[in-house]
Amino acid sequence: MAKWTPTHEAPEPLEGPVVATITGGTILWFVLFLVQLPFYGWFADHGHTWWLWTCLAGGGLGLYGIYFVRRRDAAIKRAASADPAAE
Repeated sequence: MAKWTPTHEAPEPLEGPVVATITGGTILWFVLFLVQLPFYGWFADHGHTWWLWTCLAGGGLGLYGIYFVRRRDAAIKRAASADPAAE
């Protein structure tokens, strides 16, 4: 097992516009759901209604993701302002 043990430190995680990324993905899931909704009959005839429900579930989980990353971002900012020596 020692053969597969990493010998170097893991890099720092990349930070970016996380809230904007999650919001954009959530909007995309809801747009995909709304675009497919008029074709529900075709999806039902061909057994592909799961496509619609997958898009709706993605949008719903994205709403939770927006809530989560906004709270995370606020907590990071609070921690940074409380401890200016950490920078």
